[in-house]
Amino acid sequence: MLSWKRLSCIVLVLCLLLAAFPAFPASGGDIAEGPVTIEADSISYNEDEAAVHASGKVVITFTQGFLKADAVTLYHETNLALAEGNVLIHSDQDVIEGEKVVFNISSKTGVVDNGKLFIAQNHLYAKGEKIEKKGESTYRLEKAKVTTCDGETPDWSLAASELNVTVDGYGTMKHGRFLTRDIPLLYVPYMFFPAKTTRQSGFLFPMFSLSSERNGLDVELPFFWAISENTDATLYQRYLEKRGFKEGVEFRYFLNPTSFGTLYADYINDRKRITETIGSMSRDWQEDQKRWSFYLNHETTFASGFNIRSDIYRVSDPWYFRDFSSSNYYLGHYSQTGDNKFQRIPFLADESLGSLTSTVRLTKDWSVYNLSAVASHTDDFLSPTNDGTLQVYPSVNLTGVQQPLFGSPLQLDFGAAYVHFYRREGQKGHLWELNPTVSLPTRLGPYLRATPWARFHGTIWDRTDSETDTEEKDGSRKVFPVGGTLSTEISRVFTLGSGIGGVEKIRHSIRPEIFYTYIPEVRQENLPNFVGGIAAQNSMTYALTNTIISRTRGADGKAKYQQLLRLLLAQTYDIRESRRELTDPDTDKRRPFGDVALELDLTPIQYFSFAARNIYSTNSGDWTQSNYDLTLLDNRGDFISAGYRYTKDSLQEINLYLQASLTSSIDAVYILRRNLLDKKTIESTYGVKYRRQCWLFQVNVTSGEYDRTVMAYVSLLGLGGGGVNMTLQRGGEGAGGAAF
Repeated sequence: MLSWKRLSCIVLVLCLLLAAFPAFPASGGDIAEGPVTIEADSISYNEDEAAVHASGKVVITFTQGFLKADAVTLYHETNLALAEGNVLIHSDQDVIEGEKVVFNISSKTGVVDNGKLFIAQNHLYAKGEKIEKKGESTYRLEKAKVTTCDGETPDWSLAASELNVTVDGYGTMKHGRFLTRDIPLLYVPYMFFPAKTTRQSGFLFPMFSLSSERNGLDVELPFFWAISENTDATLYQRYLEKRGFKEGVEFRYFLNPTSFGTLYADYINDRKRITETIGSMSRDWQEDQKRWSFYLNHETTFASGFNIRSDIYRVSDPWYFRDFSSSNYYLGHYSQTGDNKFQRIPFLADESLGSLTSTVRLTKDWSVYNLSAVASHTDDFLSPTNDGTLQVYPSVNLTGVQQPLFGSPLQLDFGAAYVHFYRREGQKGHLWELNPTVSLPTRLGPYLRATPWARFHGTIWDRTDSETDTEEKDGSRKVFPVGGTLSTEISRVFTLGSGIGGVEKIRHSIRPEIFYTYIPEVRQENLPNFVGGIAAQNSMTYALTNTIISRTRGADGKAKYQQLLRLLLAQTYDIRESRRELTDPDTDKRRPFGDVALELDLTPIQYFSFAARNIYSTNSGDWTQSNYDLTLLDNRGDFISAGYRYTKDSLQEINLYLQASLTSSIDAVYILRRNLLDKKTIESTYGVKYRRQCWLFQVNVTSGEYDRTVMAYVSLLGLGGGGVNMTLQRGGEGAGGAAF
């Protein structure tokens, strides 16, 4: 007779078995904590062997899964568990199968005969004649095969006589073979592969390229070093045939969610001899040049609203990004948003980069005040020397948001600043500014709102340079601008009854506004060139804004609002110009009406958006600026983005990006960037992407102003990707080779 005490021991030991053997991420404590049920044709306890036997359709269910076997035996004294006959263990989404499973509960090690293993975290399938669990998450397989493809005949797999794999780590194999549909394509006596989703040390994919003039053979082999849980580094070893060895290192650290950063530096003793002139820039390098770059991004939040951030970018010379524009660290880490804490390069680091500004910023916020201190340094790549470039060391700004003045209806906001300007050649010195504004928001009846305001703009400067000019070395300026705003808003809400397209209500509002500004004339002939002038002004601006907002209700019952349309028209009338005395009544004409600004944002549905930013000149009768952006997409993956940029006499270009989902597996891509003013195509790319469950293949053909590039890329789920990049020379420096 099996007592309840014995049965409790069975349950406890089985919990340990199920929780420990698979070593899958979700299998631990959750199983032991939840209920466990055992079903079998018979359950018995052998006193002599100190063993519990369960046989005949054994099914053990637990919180995260179940175990099935023909028989299960538990040995208390040796801590061994034996499951035989069609063993199947499901733990959360992970699976292990085998004919025989022997497991040591104490050491959490065991052996599976003719076993199969599926690890959901990596979507990794592994099978072998013998699977040995050597540690908490380390396995050894004999006559093994691994893949991330679903199905009995995977699109690709790796086979080996012996395989060692660590969950969320790396795998190694002996006498390995790469197979497609069980057909061997490649044999390697020894190799390692990733079987992980987190960081681990190892070599990254290398980069190969070849150019006829710029670098010659170009080979880079990065090595990733997972130093600790909170730090890592990437070492970049790069050989450029015509320049020498370029060594770089990236160090990343994450001390805590409020303190993290990235440090990168590289160095090369460039032995290439170059003589050239581009614009005002020229160089004659007939000896080795010590060239380097440096980048530091760090952010620490000391408390809520109190943080420091540095974005420091320095290079040895203004030719750095031109010479390394085909491939460099900064291009590889470019980001328009900066959302990734370790990818915050906000500029395109190629030959078009005209300048580079580094900043260190300290900010402190209070409820109604903000204090910031900024130091910045700018490198001008379009000037032969940087000695005349104005630098800021530092700028300190204190801002007060609008608040009642001594409890009265008057509102006060202000700004105060101190700036130290520095450069080696030219005027430099100190600047102090104070800009308080007093306003009086007033309602004029139920529909109108008026806000008169008055401001004091005070400036003091002190030059510290030794320039021998006739200007004064110090001085001050006082300006007293005044003005006001007058606005109203008319709106109506339309109820759509049952809700057309899920929209319950639509609100249409019209907001007319008038702005008046008066700035008196002030003497400022002796201003240093690091202080901006303030022009006299007597003008009135009108603006009319139309807004349409929809309200829908989600599945959770909460109301959601979306702006469907915003249309703004604005124009300024210059009163000074309307009263200006004409020098010649026949040829000189007053032009008091300024340009008309038009802004349109249109988002009528989820998959469509259109934006326009245009300026129309009433004096010349034409559009001086026109900017349009159109985006169309659907839930299949089709995407269209078109942009048009026009500035009279200086810019006219079109940017187009198309992605068509031809089938569930095939996408076609087309990219066009064309300078319409100079009638030049900056980029024209045709691409095709073919996706399968466990691999991806992409080929792009890109034509530029000087070259054509063919790029092929293959990515295997779980193993990363590699490609070939071949560039054909066309009328200028070309490059060809392979980039992985």
